[in-house]
Amino acid sequence: MDNNSIADNFSLLAKLMDIHGDNSFKSKSYSVAAFTIEKLPTALTELPAAKIFSIKGIGDAIGKKIIEQIETGQLSALNEYLQKTPPGILEMLAIKGIGPKKIATIWKELEIETLGELLYACNENRLTLYKGFGEKTQQNIKESIEFYMGSLGSFLYQQIESYATVIDEKLKKEFALDQFILTGELRRQLAVIEKIEWVTTTSLSNLKTFFIANDFIIKEEADSYISFKGKENITVGFFCCDAANIFSKLFTSSCSETFLSAWKSATNWEAGFSYKTEEEIFFAQKIDFIPPFRRETEKNIIHEKSGLLTIPIQTNDIKSIIHSHSKWSDGNNTIEEMIVAAIKKGLEYLVISDHSKSAFYANGLREDRIIAQHQQIDELNKKYSGFRIFKSIESDILNDGNLDYDDEILSSFDLIIASIHSNLKMNEEKAMMRLMNAIENPYTTILGHMTGRLLLSRNGYPVDHKRIIEACAANDVVIELNAHPRRLDIDWRWIDYALEKNVLISIDPDAHSIEGFDDCRYGVLVAQKTGLIKEKNLSSFSLKEFESFLVQQHSKRN
Repeated sequence: MDNNSIADNFSLLAKLMDIHGDNSFKSKSYSVAAFTIEKLPTALTELPAAKIFSIKGIGDAIGKKIIEQIETGQLSALNEYLQKTPPGILEMLAIKGIGPKKIATIWKELEIETLGELLYACNENRLTLYKGFGEKTQQNIKESIEFYMGSLGSFLYQQIESYATVIDEKLKKEFALDQFILTGELRRQLAVIEKIEWVTTTSLSNLKTFFIANDFIIKEEADSYISFKGKENITVGFFCCDAANIFSKLFTSSCSETFLSAWKSATNWEAGFSYKTEEEIFFAQKIDFIPPFRRETEKNIIHEKSGLLTIPIQTNDIKSIIHSHSKWSDGNNTIEEMIVAAIKKGLEYLVISDHSKSAFYANGLREDRIIAQHQQIDELNKKYSGFRIFKSIESDILNDGNLDYDDEILSSFDLIIASIHSNLKMNEEKAMMRLMNAIENPYTTILGHMTGRLLLSRNGYPVDHKRIIEACAANDVVIELNAHPRRLDIDWRWIDYALEKNVLISIDPDAHSIEGFDDCRYGVLVAQKTGLIKEKNLSSFSLKEFESFLVQQHSKRN
């Protein structure tokens, strides 16, 4: 039980108590405990009991429940509530827009216990009859349920990667005489994975025996394909073939339908031929090897034939951490801790971009704290010669599109990342007004997470990607590829258009801890699907190149 798991249990317990209408004082204390535990810098499992009880906000009763979870992996009080709560009610907690009080109304007054029933009630316009449910709320709930249902069984690449590795190793150990090669969506480095797939030389019957014995159920079965689903709700699929055809099957199973159709039209290739490697398939067509992560559209076939396919950016091309949050706002580490971690990774510079004052929920910096932070950065720059820390801010884009400070304060930063964090429920006209005004602001250096999306959790606000990219080109604004695995925003499908318009991309981790620096890798993985090269990625600039870039940026402020 790590801190997050313990905090999650307390948070869920608080919500279930509110749904059941039980002791509100107790539920509030569990909610506060969850918040406190989530922010602790030390693992509770490493602390003696006396130290746990002395933590501010953790009393005797909650302390005992923490120890119970550490020792047993269970929270009995939570289990009691789980047993008397219908599964559909628990599922509703995952739906944006309905908190415990609204769920209590849905359950007790509308007598609805499943998401399907709730969606039907929304379609029938019944929710508006109850207090707290207006027409807009009802529509939002309806859209959230539809989005949630569409994402069931889907996972972020980051969530699924280690699971795929474990299963891969088990299969190769269990079936040592057979071949297993990962293919499909994971091999194409998609941001969201619906299923993990392999090509294999073992038989369907062998796979059935193994997976059924390990408590998986058969999800799909065809002539030479079978898939299973386990308790984790992850689908694993297998293309079975003989050894002579394994690379032909590997190729076809790691292409999008669009790419494969274009390939068949552009070449005289036919499936089923025997190849010793996947590269031989391309060699036979006099086409250089196109890696699976670029097998999405026909454009890459055309580019390869024309010699225009570029060498993709690599993780070791990242020279800096741009967009990072310290303890000055909502980060977990001090600036100095971040510097040390960056130097250990062989990076050349660090951009500190804490939240601006409007982000009060994230301890955003007011003007006096900006001055103090800048003084500290000046001192640290003297201490760590050869490495440089740049002064930045993630400035909120306000409702009218203005940035969060006046020009005098904005001019004190080396660069500005402009992002939308508030009032996300807006139409395209409103979103575009805010974004375009921010892009045209001469102090804006980088446009942060363009659509505000959270993969599998929240759709981004609607935007006109082309207009934004063209505006960034006209105003020398860099577009961020926010590398947090739940964002990956700008969507990779628009990066090629940005490059066509000569707009720089910046792969940034949006790190709130030094561990978050590693998220750059997920940005690189999706960027590899595009024509992005290191020369067109701002965070790949050397320190000297970055300093020259900033000189050019500052000239547009005058």
